[in-house]
Amino acid sequence: MTAPRWFSQPYPPEGASAAEGIRNQLGRPELDLLTILVRESAQNSWDARIPDLPDPVDYRIDMSTVSPAHAGAWRELLLAGAPSQRENFPLREVLRRGSIRVMAVSDRGTRGLGGPTRADSFAAERDFVSFIRNIGEPRDTALGGGTYGFGKGIFYVLSNTGTILVHSRCRTAQGGYETRLIGCTLWKSYGAKEADGHRRYTGRHWWGDNSGGVVEPLTGQEADSAVRSLGLRPFGAEETGTTVVVIDPALDGLTPTAAADYLADTIAWHLWPKMISTNGRPAAMRFSVSCDGDNRPVPDPRETRPLNMFVAAYEKMTGPDGDRLHCKSPKRFLGRLGLEKRIMPILEPSRASRMVGVEDIVHHVCLMRPAELVVTYRPGPKPPSVNQGYAGVFRADESMDEVYAKAEPPTHDAWNPQSLERPESTFVHTTFRRIGEALESLLSLGGTARSGSSNVALGAASSFFSGLVGGTWGIGGATAYSKPGATSPHHRRKESGGDLHDEPPSTWQPASEGHQTGSSSAPDGADTDSQFGTGHQFSPVAPGAQGLSTPRGRPRVQYVGDPYYEDRGAVTLLVQNFRLPVPGRQQVHADLAVTLPGTAGRETDPPIGAGMPELVGWEDGDGRVHEPTTIEVEGGESLWRVLVLPAPDTMTEIAVKVQAVKPS
Repeated sequence: MTAPRWFSQPYPPEGASAAEGIRNQLGRPELDLLTILVRESAQNSWDARIPDLPDPVDYRIDMSTVSPAHAGAWRELLLAGAPSQRENFPLREVLRRGSIRVMAVSDRGTRGLGGPTRADSFAAERDFVSFIRNIGEPRDTALGGGTYGFGKGIFYVLSNTGTILVHSRCRTAQGGYETRLIGCTLWKSYGAKEADGHRRYTGRHWWGDNSGGVVEPLTGQEADSAVRSLGLRPFGAEETGTTVVVIDPALDGLTPTAAADYLADTIAWHLWPKMISTNGRPAAMRFSVSCDGDNRPVPDPRETRPLNMFVAAYEKMTGPDGDRLHCKSPKRFLGRLGLEKRIMPILEPSRASRMVGVEDIVHHVCLMRPAELVVTYRPGPKPPSVNQGYAGVFRADESMDEVYAKAEPPTHDAWNPQSLERPESTFVHTTFRRIGEALESLLSLGGTARSGSSNVALGAASSFFSGLVGGTWGIGGATAYSKPGATSPHHRRKESGGDLHDEPPSTWQPASEGHQTGSSSAPDGADTDSQFGTGHQFSPVAPGAQGLSTPRGRPRVQYVGDPYYEDRGAVTLLVQNFRLPVPGRQQVHADLAVTLPGTAGRETDPPIGAGMPELVGWEDGDGRVHEPTTIEVEGGESLWRVLVLPAPDTMTEIAVKVQAVKPS
């Protein structure tokens, strides 16, 4: 058996690339290193997929500490022939620590790093030399995600030692299988004093079989033996793929567990198109993340907000509702666009969503090339409310793939038209312009109110007030209102059946500028009618004030907090909590309407182009939903919720009404 050793590359007389130059080819990206790792490594895995293989590509990230049973082998095998100065080779110091942290990024169902192992060999397949030896080779995968292979540098940059182990299994030209194991370090150039004088080194080092003139990977049984000694995950009998082990990874200040969770979330945000099944086809890739043997869940994009909006936009893009975007001069079909707009709860951003610029409001279009790997989330105009958002997906046409690929930086996270010549720059500029036109149409529906209703254009309501929540009106004798500063309350009217009910206020005093959506002048739990999110507020008058008296025992509604949005399965509902504090059998129903800003009226007939809110049901304290429009309940301290599917592009208003049930 050949004992593996390190070889440090000296500068040849004709010159070579310094390690620093190779490490810097990623530039100064806006994304953090962990995000770039996910994007670039998954892109490599996708480009290496085996055509016509029915199973998805299996991609995983495993973070771990080398076990004491294998730590000795790491020190023995990986220090042989290493440079003596730690500033020139920091792996030496890391291996001598008490614990060795590693991150293994692996794929299965890919072709592995096959082909010749020497860069001067000519062959059609050159995966090994492209990844291990060469820098800046053009891509050889049609419609692949990568371009010039600079992204592999992220493995070295992420390692605090600049060192990786590459363990791969591929098919041979004879139809068999071959396992390969090699180590690579990319640190910095240096000079060293030797017996025959000073010598300069590039800062590139390889670990493997040094018996020939070039460091070769360990192969066959020698590779399998070293893999067992190091405790790496072996390949199955007919399994191919690649594992890249990053030694002492930089985690950006995160604990290993937090970093693993962040990686899982990042996978969902950047690789969700590969996670979803479409048109009866299974997902293209399968993802997993673990930390010290504990699996960390990767979010399901169909079940995770707001990624589910991008999934919906993707399905519109691929379906009959997708828009075809064209450039008119010169004429060219650019690609397809899908848009999805929804009412939604306020977004709670994660570290991964912030990294792509998605914070409190979703107003982004996901750009992708035919490989369907996320390039970036391009922001559009912000909706007028935090309770409304939209997501879009644009996929370039295959005929345009080369143009968009050339517009990308080494990290593939943007389209920069300024880096192109005409007419290619025109195509990218026009893409952004066409997307902007589609978003303008999405956010301005146009149309007017129905005849006889308030004469306010629905387009104005959509553009300036869409997503705002109309408030709830409590109907009951314990509530009285006056305008702020008034000295007398509004009149009371007598309903049929003898129960007294307060009239809803006929005029509203506008709130001061800056009134927030969802705020209310009534305290939590007050027996009060209140209007939320419309830019108006009421001043409640205590029962009995200004000459009012409230008969005891008459049913009333006690609202608990403001109305709020809540995801319920595939829909977002408007929810209002309330109680019926007066004991006795009572009948409750909801009066739903829409209001248009700037009017004093409620619209029970929707304006042209608008829907009406729908009652979904009444949820009791045990979480059971009762679907009848009108229900009978016992009054008491139990908390109830009215669930409403709001009408988009209008303000939804809920009036909860209650009356006593007369004994039969």
